[in-house]
Amino acid sequence: MALAPVATPPVTVDGFVREFLLNLNMDRGVALSSATETDKYMALAATVRDYLVARWLEDQRRQRSDQSKAVCYLSAEYLLGRQLDNNLLAAGLTDIASEALAACGIDIDTMRAHEVEPGLGNGGLGRLAACFIDSLATLSVPSIGYGIRYEYGIFRQVFRDGEQVEKPDAWLALGSPWEFRHPESAQTVSFAGHTETYDDEGVIRSRWVPAWSVRAVPYNYMVPGYQNGRVNTLRLWSAEATKAFDLRTFNSGDYVEAVRAQTFAENISKVLYPEDSTPQGKELRLQQQYFFVAASIADYLTKVLPEDFVIEDLPERVIFQLNDTHPVIAVPEMMRVLVDERKLEWDVAWAITQKCFAYTCHTLLPEALEVWSVDLLGRLLPRHLEIIYRINDEFLVRVRERFGDDEQRLNEMSIVSEHRAVRMAYLATVAGAKVNGVAELHSQLLREKVLHQFDEMMPEKFTNVTNGVTPRRFMRLANPELSELITAALGTGWLTDLERLRELESYAEDADFRAAFAEVKSANKRRLNDVLLARDGFEIADDHLLDVMVKRLHEYKRQMLKVLHIVTLYERVVSGRVAASDLQPRTFIFGAKAAPGYAMAKRVIHLINAVGSVVNNDPRLEGRLKVVFPPNYNVTLAERVIPAADLSEQISLAGKEASGTGNMKFALNGALTIGTDDGANVEIRELVGDDNFFLFGMSEPEVEELWAAGYRPGEFAQGDDELRRALDLIGSGAFSGGDRATFEPIVSNLLYDDRFMVLADYTSYIAAQEKVDAAYADRDAWTRSAILNVARTGFFSSDRSIRDYIDRIWHTQPAR
Repeated sequence: MALAPVATPPVTVDGFVREFLLNLNMDRGVALSSATETDKYMALAATVRDYLVARWLEDQRRQRSDQSKAVCYLSAEYLLGRQLDNNLLAAGLTDIASEALAACGIDIDTMRAHEVEPGLGNGGLGRLAACFIDSLATLSVPSIGYGIRYEYGIFRQVFRDGEQVEKPDAWLALGSPWEFRHPESAQTVSFAGHTETYDDEGVIRSRWVPAWSVRAVPYNYMVPGYQNGRVNTLRLWSAEATKAFDLRTFNSGDYVEAVRAQTFAENISKVLYPEDSTPQGKELRLQQQYFFVAASIADYLTKVLPEDFVIEDLPERVIFQLNDTHPVIAVPEMMRVLVDERKLEWDVAWAITQKCFAYTCHTLLPEALEVWSVDLLGRLLPRHLEIIYRINDEFLVRVRERFGDDEQRLNEMSIVSEHRAVRMAYLATVAGAKVNGVAELHSQLLREKVLHQFDEMMPEKFTNVTNGVTPRRFMRLANPELSELITAALGTGWLTDLERLRELESYAEDADFRAAFAEVKSANKRRLNDVLLARDGFEIADDHLLDVMVKRLHEYKRQMLKVLHIVTLYERVVSGRVAASDLQPRTFIFGAKAAPGYAMAKRVIHLINAVGSVVNNDPRLEGRLKVVFPPNYNVTLAERVIPAADLSEQISLAGKEASGTGNMKFALNGALTIGTDDGANVEIRELVGDDNFFLFGMSEPEVEELWAAGYRPGEFAQGDDELRRALDLIGSGAFSGGDRATFEPIVSNLLYDDRFMVLADYTSYIAAQEKVDAAYADRDAWTRSAILNVARTGFFSSDRSIRDYIDRIWHTQPAR
């Protein structure tokens, strides 16, 4: 007998009210008159969820029936942002929900503010993954995102005396209404132990005898496409003990020991990116990575594929996309499953594996290309280490066949280094069907520098897919007034065809449109002011140029260069060389977290706050400069900061940033970029034109040339009077109450090391900032450039990125 379809609630205001009140009464157990804000939010989320479930279940059924090729996106991070508005928008329910809640006496903005952002990601990697699963659903591509359901996010950042302090990010304290827990679909994931060989009817095989195991329990999230009826799945794994409670031990009085197994298991999914400066931290990271990929592969092979599926046909059914090196341990896991459990011959299994994986590299920094020690891998995953050694041995045979007995080349290309470390990027490159960089320059440097010997041997594997961002969240939701202005000019449809923004070019010459665009920017500044005033007590002046640098705190991103610019402006005034009235009024906004163990990055945060404290309170500046550093920058705050920004700071050393996605968000929201020719800045500048972009600094070849010649940062400090004065001011204790020692490590690092050439690019950067001041003085011309930035950056939609993945790597088809 055919099952009846899942009922969808009526899409009317009255229907929404009925569903909301039903959820409030039956799920929360309260009446509207006594409901708390949490009750109302949870009932609202459940109501929105109800409207999506029927389509979600139908898509799953159809996928099983059609057996079309799917994408499994493996990522350690998904920086989703708040879900309520995104799901309302995707389902076309925004207006209906607002009216329905108003009929119940509830302000939907209050509900929006009550939502806690999921702590499932840290920065650009996780934000990109969230954009990609949004676009996969919007393009109707069958897909599953796999990751970890972290109980705590990386950390909640607070400042104490200007210094970063990490607090637990307990985002699940009140539960999440968007998830579906399925303990009946849990997978067992094992660790440690030993391997052994055995005779399998005349065939000598290997098997893994683990020492301990955990349960991976899936939590499913719906990923709706934009108003197309498609709903994909994000499946996140939570670790639980296989034997959570020992009643006998508990009854003996040893309560801690009774739950030790549960505590140990749950540590795996406890926190996003545990601090890994200790051996224990490193081991926990590897446990996390293996935990989620092993559960994901088992889930797909045993729960998603039909029972009678012919495993040799796996490449026709699925592609696993490795989002950076974190999930690369999936390669030997797939081989273990195919060879040890499915009993395939090694060569057959390897051929399948090489077609089922593709690898995205997100870095050019050698230290960011993950390596795992042989000792740790052998202790935690002994069978996988054996498989990696065999993969490497067979690969080196191919290298010898191609290049002869070149021992240096063999050592340099070996997956297992001479220092007994497994190079995960090399493993992914050898195993993957394709390897892609994430911007044209990044992909070029990946081939020429980072993986150049692999490119020489296997050039057909390498391609580029420039990153993109979803316009649904980062334009329509983040910047509704601009979206309405664009729709009034272009009509509907541009949110799923972002190249249509090109049609705005002619409006840049329309005085009325420029005035309307400028008013949108002012309104966004006022909205940001309201948010920061309520959140942190900061105020933003509407007539200031809003100069924004928001990204992870890392030396290569060069927040220090921005600090030196601020200190230079300050020094000009306090020295009497420049009158405060001659300064272009600016507010500088920073947003950044430093990894808990990254001492220099944390010092830079302290310095930014210290400079802000002095600058913001010095009457000699007449209020014309202000430094604002709201703590705990996240997607929710980004959705307010980015639309308000006038100037986007993308100032990494050329050749160090893979792509960036913040640069795209700012340009699409009408901010002009000051930046180096690095990452996707190159493509942004080519698209918007040199007249609408503030370029400065060395090119990547010039950086390499200076390094080769012997970079001496102190000479740059002596060669620029303003730079020397700025460094001297920081070193004098002017920003630390006269204590010279506080920021001396920063000054010394710049003068004697300066690995990312802050001092070398300083003079060019200051000159470019003076061009910014001159350009902003003509607000109408600035607005024209801002409109052209929006009009010419439609290329940076994540929809386009996903189409490129489909064409160049996955070869999948949208669902019918």
